[in-house]
Amino acid sequence: MVEPANTVGLPVNPTPLLKDELDIVIPTIRNLDFLEMWRPFLQPYHLIIVQDGDPSKKIHVPEGYDYELYNRNDINRILGPKASCISFKDSACRCFGYMVSKKKYIFTIDDDCFVAKDPSGKAVNALEQHIKNLLCPSSPFFFNTLYDPYREGADFVRGYPFSLREGVSTAVSHGLWLNIPDYDAPTQLVKPKERNTRYVDAVMTIPKGTLFPMCGMNLAFDRDLIGPAMYFGLMGDGQPIGRYDDMWAGWCIKVICDHLSLGVKTGLPYIYHSKASNPFVNLRKEYKGIFWQEEIIPFFQNAKLSKEAVTVQQCYIELSKMVKEKLSSLDPYFDKLADAMVTWIEAWDELNPPAANGKA
Repeated sequence: MVEPANTVGLPVNPTPLLKDELDIVIPTIRNLDFLEMWRPFLQPYHLIIVQDGDPSKKIHVPEGYDYELYNRNDINRILGPKASCISFKDSACRCFGYMVSKKKYIFTIDDDCFVAKDPSGKAVNALEQHIKNLLCPSSPFFFNTLYDPYREGADFVRGYPFSLREGVSTAVSHGLWLNIPDYDAPTQLVKPKERNTRYVDAVMTIPKGTLFPMCGMNLAFDRDLIGPAMYFGLMGDGQPIGRYDDMWAGWCIKVICDHLSLGVKTGLPYIYHSKASNPFVNLRKEYKGIFWQEEIIPFFQNAKLSKEAVTVQQCYIELSKMVKEKLSSLDPYFDKLADAMVTWIEAWDELNPPAANGKA
């Protein structure tokens, strides 16, 4: 039986990495008491909290945290007509936090995620490991059988091309979870008591040309490198699908990272996922996606961006056109989603003009 770490008595990190360059984005509908457990690791950082559901409900945040809190009224006020691209009653609302942040890096975590323990019993500082992942290169063009060759105590194995050992910039760090697995509803129903107790001490680069099911509950990324593509889709209330928001973003960012020669890492760090969602509710949200994904995944596997697409925004607009052209016949929803993707980029650029970030 795996248990969360006990962080009571641990001091707040006096030398946090990238303190002034990273925001933590949390979507929630409830009080954020879980942050008490994370205090030793997260308190030094700035939080962007995106409140889903009833905007009149007051959300409690533990004392000592520096944060800004946005609800649906704020989203409507800031984005105006473009607010329609932000999902309602779905954790995809978190991507509004990505949009309003002005930091280079983002770490996002769900409010049912606690601090995990490594096999020695030590509390895992998930954010620190994400930062280490993002600050070292990735190797997407040739797989290293010792996994991450840039990690301390590892290196490139015999036969690894020297011309590829410099690697590429890492855009995304995808963490994993102990306890409640990130399963779809059918798997939840047939394995209701299954728990993930296996801690694998490894990080690897996902190879170029390979998609993956991205989970948004324990995720970090370089906002400057891939931020405009981290759109969690149009999901939740009023939409025919839910629980595919993070995976949609993952498919999009992987196609774009492959095109722009950026890296995606997965593995460490682990968090402790404390709460299983209702599989019957999940099935209602997922059932169309379960059918649609058999068409969506081949679509992304075959998506080819043009050489003229040299920025994330240009790549994303091209991808939105492909969605409209290739997936709208699957369901009218995808025509609506393609329009939302364009609206998202327009809203992103309005809130993040190139001159403000010193970019051309």
